[in-house]
Amino acid sequence: MTTMTTDERALADLQREHGPALFRFLLGLTFGDRQRAEDLLQETLVRAWQHPEAFDAPYASMRPWLFTVARRLAIDARRSSQARPAEVSDVVLEATAGEHDTAEATVAALDVREAVRALSPEHRAVLVQMYFRGLSVAETAEALGIPAGTVKSRSYYALRRLSRSLPGYSGRSSSVSSASSEAAWAIST
Repeated sequence: MTTMTTDERALADLQREHGPALFRFLLGLTFGDRQRAEDLLQETLVRAWQHPEAFDAPYASMRPWLFTVARRLAIDARRSSQARPAEVSDVVLEATAGEHDTAEATVAALDVREAVRALSPEHRAVLVQMYFRGLSVAETAEALGIPAGTVKSRSYYALRRLSRSLPGYSGRSSSVSSASSEAAWAIST
């Protein structure tokens, strides 16, 4: 059994004659959402194409039939959108801050604390002064009573040892650096 459809010429005439008015009507029903109005207009014309008997109806114009179909489609679309959760675009997701994973931060802090404790007291003291108290090389040298060159070499070797003992943290997020700050601060105090 084949389904009869409206011929293309009749459908093109229908769209040309009633399309702009139907679009304005749908634009009002969709609260100015042009994309949704265009989709509903297209769906209305698809319904006209699927129902050629509407062209033979006893009206002088197809406009009442088209507006009724469009209004029903708009109502159905509105109900459908209200029945499911609101859609969130990628822009909103990117702008939304992710929740801080306290379990991951705690594990990172414990790992860093252990690695820093494994350093010699001299190396640990340099790292604490420079990276966790924010002192410069000269200020660290003065605070520890050692030459600036010694501060530089101790920080270099201490960081190198930490990078070997914490290989999984080299490319991780800032939660690890904040966890390392907490761990080192806890060790130094």
